[in-house]
Amino acid sequence: MTPDPLLPVLRAAAEVFLSRPGLAGQEHDVERFTAERRQVIVDALLAVPAFRDRIRESLYPPSDQPDSSAVAALVLHSDADVVRAALRLVGQLDRENTARQTLRKRYQDRFHDLKGKLETARGRHEHAVAALRNANAALADAEKRAEELDIQLSALQRRLQDPRATASGLLGLLQRPADSIDEGPETRDPRNRRSAPPEQPVPLIKLAADAAGIETDALVSALQAIVTPPRRSSGHPVMGITRERRLQVHPLGGATEIGGSCLLIEAGETRLLIDAGLRPGDPALPPRDIARALSGSIDAVVVTHAHTDHCGYVPALVARHSDLRVIATPETTALMPRMWADSAKLMGERERLHRRWGADGEALYQRDAVEAAAQCCEEVPFGIARRIGDVTVELFPSGHILGAAGVVVRAGEQRVVVTGDISGFRQETVDGYAIPDSARDADLLIMESTCCAEEHSPREVRVNDLVRAVEEVYTAGGRVLIPAFALGRAQELALIMRDRLPHVPVLIDGMAADVASSFERITIGRSAPICVFGGGVARARRPEDLDVFTSGVVITTSGMLTGGPAVQWAARILPDPRSALFLSGYQDEESGGARLLRLAEKQAASISLNDRGVEKRIPLKAQIEMMRLSAHADRRGLLEIADEVGAREIMLVHGLPHRQRGFAKILEVRGHKSSETGYWR
Repeated sequence: MTPDPLLPVLRAAAEVFLSRPGLAGQEHDVERFTAERRQVIVDALLAVPAFRDRIRESLYPPSDQPDSSAVAALVLHSDADVVRAALRLVGQLDRENTARQTLRKRYQDRFHDLKGKLETARGRHEHAVAALRNANAALADAEKRAEELDIQLSALQRRLQDPRATASGLLGLLQRPADSIDEGPETRDPRNRRSAPPEQPVPLIKLAADAAGIETDALVSALQAIVTPPRRSSGHPVMGITRERRLQVHPLGGATEIGGSCLLIEAGETRLLIDAGLRPGDPALPPRDIARALSGSIDAVVVTHAHTDHCGYVPALVARHSDLRVIATPETTALMPRMWADSAKLMGERERLHRRWGADGEALYQRDAVEAAAQCCEEVPFGIARRIGDVTVELFPSGHILGAAGVVVRAGEQRVVVTGDISGFRQETVDGYAIPDSARDADLLIMESTCCAEEHSPREVRVNDLVRAVEEVYTAGGRVLIPAFALGRAQELALIMRDRLPHVPVLIDGMAADVASSFERITIGRSAPICVFGGGVARARRPEDLDVFTSGVVITTSGMLTGGPAVQWAARILPDPRSALFLSGYQDEESGGARLLRLAEKQAASISLNDRGVEKRIPLKAQIEMMRLSAHADRRGLLEIADEVGAREIMLVHGLPHRQRGFAKILEVRGHKSSETGYWR
């Protein structure tokens, strides 16, 4: 039934009323008249039969409304009692209809109220789920960090309880040169001889020997005997064949590639490794030809610096050779356990994931190997010769990062010089290289060639370009994300920002923040300690800062945008046209950073990045640039190193083959003999 079945009859009645002579010629609205005079019309219908007849003649109910037709037939009936009963029924139906509408409106209001509350509850639930997800992620990060710190603490405890490690640390401390006033790298360059060198303080080793009433050499020999106990003799003469004490070099990794650096040096019965790094990838792999070294004994591994591509395989070696000596500078010795712990964590996570899916993926080493490797470390300061069987090694500053060293290996009259990763310019955390006299005129110079085909602009120019770009983004109200390698690059960037842009807030996130704390701890008490945090530089609080930190600089891992906090920050920063992402170092061809640069050049709309196993599609609206601050010597710098060492032959490693071939020709033009990368004797 229609909402008001009487309405067609009332309208027809209103038209009859309005057609009367007294109302003719006046403008009247039928609908309004019907609404305002409803009761008058109803009374007339009941009292005047002729009125009903007149309406019946003019009324034509729609054929599709049978209810209205039935009501009209009853209300317009000739019998007044029928009309009265019909009107009473219509009134009852009207009241019931009104009640239904009122109830329906009440239910609708209640429905909308509940719907609003449901949407509010759903929003709160989604917010709670997101908060829980963030809390779980933060908890997972905290647990991982706690596990890494626990590994480092356990390694330190084992090291403190080991007489060999204690003696090694004490010997390194006593032999460390006094911390002189920093007058710049030029004053430490052996080429710049002073006519009257300043008076040097008495070495600690001599003060200690004098206090003990013994000769300095006797104290050194005593401590060295604890570090490397003499081999026990059976009491019977042993006849054997003694190998020639001539230096032989076998590159085992990182020769014509970048990653997995490892050199095997043999002389007499001594087999020594210079570096033992991991090759980057998933999974990380050992040096390419490490099997050659593992086929026999290994007396020691000398680590040039704490980057994983130079030291990451050491714990695996210690797991095979428990008495292996691990020789490095005090700074590198302090930094390596942190890098090893991170590698062990990543390899362990990968192993668990593969086991869950029934695949093979055994980690190269685990926590116990990290602790054992830290226990085997010997601290050797720059300029101190250390005997390893039939050879001696001496470390010298190579720039690059904190604690990085080159190595002079001597056997009899032969000398091989290994630069490791090297740079000649002064950085925020480390000076340039300093070639010692013991390295000059060597038989072989093994020199890195990462940037042998590049001519870098002066570092100050590159730093100024970066500072200017950051200032522009910050002034526009945006954020700058700088993915950086955890060790070295991140700390350099933070100190540049702190010094050049003190008004710009800077956050350091991920492993980079932990290494920054290590830098501060390692250099405390020195004449020029490294202070990364303070001023506008602070450790990031994730996940809160991801959305709260809206203007400033974020420095975080990973440097190639392959994972870590950098991906989480990129998801917030890349969609913002006011912000920027500046890559600061080498990008592997398959890395997220390299893909980002290619997509930015093509003006692509988005990029897909992997965040803890989940692929994220991120819009690209922010500024994307390469702001490279290399910590490697360029072509000009490498030529200066070659000239300064003046070796009889030069072997290039740690570079790409086509670049090495071109640089070897340049070396030959300058009068240097280039040795093919491979076996040398």
